[in-house]
Amino acid sequence: MAHDLQDEGFHEIQLNGKQLVFLFMAATVVSVVIFLLGVFVGRGVRAERGTVADTAMSSSAVAETSPAPQPAPAVSLPAGSDPTTAAPPKEAAEDLSYFKRLDKATPPAEKLKPAPRKEKEERPAPAAPPPAAAPPPPAPASAGEPSGQGYTVQIAALNVRSDAEAIAKRLSNKGYAAYVVAPPDGTPAVYRVRVGRFPTKREADTVAAKLQKEEQFKPWVTR
Repeated sequence: MAHDLQDEGFHEIQLNGKQLVFLFMAATVVSVVIFLLGVFVGRGVRAERGTVADTAMSSSAVAETSPAPQPAPAVSLPAGSDPTTAAPPKEAAEDLSYFKRLDKATPPAEKLKPAPRKEKEERPAPAAPPPAAAPPPPAPASAGEPSGQGYTVQIAALNVRSDAEAIAKRLSNKGYAAYVVAPPDGTPAVYRVRVGRFPTKREADTVAAKLQKEEQFKPWVTR
């Protein structure tokens, strides 16, 4: 009975090849991790020590190079002078004098400085107005009836004198010797527009043809 109890409390652990390889790899990985952690910790300790040493060296160098502070020079006061009886500032003296002047029955007249004169600004002279345009020359009036005998070119016969003079004026501006022949007294009001006095009928016909072509009139030659 006691032998059976001992057998039940004892269990033999048997591992196959795969389990042994797994345990070996796990132990290797744990060893590598522990080694790397030790390396990182050692580097951090070295860096902290180097920083502390550099700080101590720089502070000692600054302490050696910085000059010792010099004491401020003492201000020497003239003999017999009392610092409590120093002269009041200028503004206070002016204020006191102002109040003193107010206390007087007849304060002195204050002199005012004249204001500086401003130089007169030079204004440009106004531009001269442009010269007025000359009026156009009046159009030449129609010439009167030429004297002598010959042939003339009649342009039109109108009852209104102003219309006849307008045609004669237009032809005169173009270089023709145009004129208006007024009716005699007691005759109907017919105003004849004629051009020139030509010695031959041929010349009159030439001018009549030119007027018909250029001015679109229907002139005729008469004496």
